[in-house]
Parts: sequence; C-alpha cells; structure tokens
Amino acid sequence: MPDADRSIVFDGVEHAFGDRVVLRGVDLDLREHRVGIVGANGSGKSTLARMINGLILPDRGTVTVNGLDVRKNKRKVRRDVGFIFSDPDRQIIMPTVVEDIELSLSRILSDKAERKARAREVLAEFGLDGHADQPSHQLSGGQKQLLALAAVMVVGPTILVADEPTTMLDLRNSLMLRRTFAELTEQLVVLTHDLPMLDDFDRVVVLDDGRVVADDEPGPAIAFYRSLMSR
Repeated sequence: MPDADRSIVFDGVEHAFGDRVVLRGVDLDLREHRVGIVGANGSGKSTLARMINGLILPDRGTVTVNGLDVRKNKRKVRRDVGFIFSDPDRQIIMPTVVEDIELSLSRILSDKAERKARAREVLAEFGLDGHADQPSHQLSGGQKQLLALAAVMVVGPTILVADEPTTMLDLRNSLMLRRTFAELTEQLVVLTHDLPMLDDFDRVVVLDDGRVVADDEPGPAIAFYRSLMSR
C-alpha cells in the first residue's frame, strides 16, 4: 500500500560513468511498503539504489527522499535511509558481534552502559543474542547478513535499501532473511535476481539499459522481465 508520509522520487534522472550511460530519464515515485527492482547486470539498478542515500548523485534530474533533495540534504537523508550490501563483510567492522551494534549505536547514544544494554536487546530481536560475544567473522553467511541488517536498523532509518542481499546466502539463510524482511515496518527497496523473494511485494520495477521498462505488481512485472531476458 502507498504511504503518503514516505516517498522516494526520481525526476528525470540521468547518469553516466564516463562514456557509459547507466540511467536514462528515470521517473519514479516509490511510496509502497515493499518495492523490488530487477534488471540484468548493467541495467542501472545498483546506480539507482545508491542514489537513494546519496552514494551517487545524478548528472541530471533530482532524487528526493521524504521530501528532501538528496543532493542538498545528504546527511539528513542518510539518517533516514539504511543501506545493506550483498556482502555483509563490507559492513561488519568490529571484532565481536555486540561491538558492531555498539558502534552503530554510538551515533545516537553517548552513554556506554546504555549502548551495551541496547545492543544486546537488538541482537535478541534479530535472533543473534547467543552470538553476542562471538567473533563476527565466525558467523554464518546468514547470521552476518542479519548482523549487518541489525547494525543498520538500530539507528532508526525509515527506509531500507538492500542490494542483492541474498547473493551470498544458501536457501536456508535466504528464507530466514525473507522472513525478517517481511516483518519490517520500514519502507523496503530490494534489488535482487532472487525473483521468488518479490512474490509478495507491493510493486516491482524493471530496468533495462538504464530505463524503466515495466512497473507493476510482482506477477505482471516479473513475467515481463522473464520474457525480456528470454529474447
């Protein structure tokens, strides 16, 4: 269902890396709770996703998040937008699981004891409380992705962008992450090749050669994408 209080708007967005054009006149108004973005490698979807929190800025056009122009309000927007990469090792910094959550909390809580207590509460919410003092690198792939997710969500973003979050996960861990995503109240934007993950989403956008070529409910959008890929 669309939510009038939250929005991600792309207005005439274009972008190129040198001579390679990756986005061509993209217009989107994303207000649904869960939105999937699909496309072949090189279609422009990762560039599109990174514009939501200002990791990449458009050459032309504007991106606004919850009414804020990302170019002019990167710091504020990044407080609203959490970003999850396909490889959680890129986001896990601290030696132990609980320390990684405490590091995120240091942005919003100055009291060390309060951070420690809240970190353990968060780990319990994500089913990782039994691993709090374990070295982060010893976690399974799925547990690492949950830790990365917990470290992002603990600071209270209103939007979560996940770029290929199941790429490095086996089926069991992919299903675990899908269940976790299904329980989130925050707006969720997922870029993925894992098409079944999107079956119960509200909306799916298909990119091809930097353009939006389909934008619909999951069934029709994914059917179009499958047809496109079979040509």
